[in-house]
Amino acid sequence: MHAPKLDSFYQQYLVDHDTARFVRWVQQWYTVGTLERLVRHPARLTRRAAVLALGLLADYGSNSILGRALQDEDRGVRMLADQALRSVWCRAGSPQDREQLALVIRLNSLRQFEAAILAASELIARAPWFAEAWNQRAIAYYGTSRYEESISDCREALELNPYHFGAAAGMGQCYMQLANPRAALECFRQALALNPDLEGVRASVTQLERAIERGK
Repeated sequence: MHAPKLDSFYQQYLVDHDTARFVRWVQQWYTVGTLERLVRHPARLTRRAAVLALGLLADYGSNSILGRALQDEDRGVRMLADQALRSVWCRAGSPQDREQLALVIRLNSLRQFEAAILAASELIARAPWFAEAWNQRAIAYYGTSRYEESISDCREALELNPYHFGAAAGMGQCYMQLANPRAALECFRQALALNPDLEGVRASVTQLERAIERGK
């Protein structure tokens, strides 16, 4: 299996960081299906290029391929897969659904959590299968200290998207606030099983394991 053109496109991208040109070249030569197959290519350079391209071009349909790439032996592939997943998680549904999700994300970033909850609830009512809508409402609930509701939404996000390491980590943070270290540890371990490069989560696991051991 060879991908010389994709490799050369990626190498040029590493030099000039011209995302638009990289996307244009890839679109001229590759379909999303071919890029998904190249995620399993023996050469790590090709796998990196394919994952980067999917993060720029693919929609939620590539979620499972990118989720499995989080377990790649190459750290570069894993890092690109992390970034790609965060992008494709927002590319489900209709244009209206995506616009509504973008509003929720913006409100959360501005810490306007009550408004984010309302906007996310509207989206969930219309598109209950949209995992990222549940995750974003979970973030807003966390911001208003409604930890049980946040946990419930994180669980729903994980049920809909079993690769959602962010939802697993979010549950862990909620359980920390609820002073339930064992439940938090379980959630953080789940997040790490999905995405081994979550260093902050790994540090939390180490701290919790030590604290629980001391408390025995």
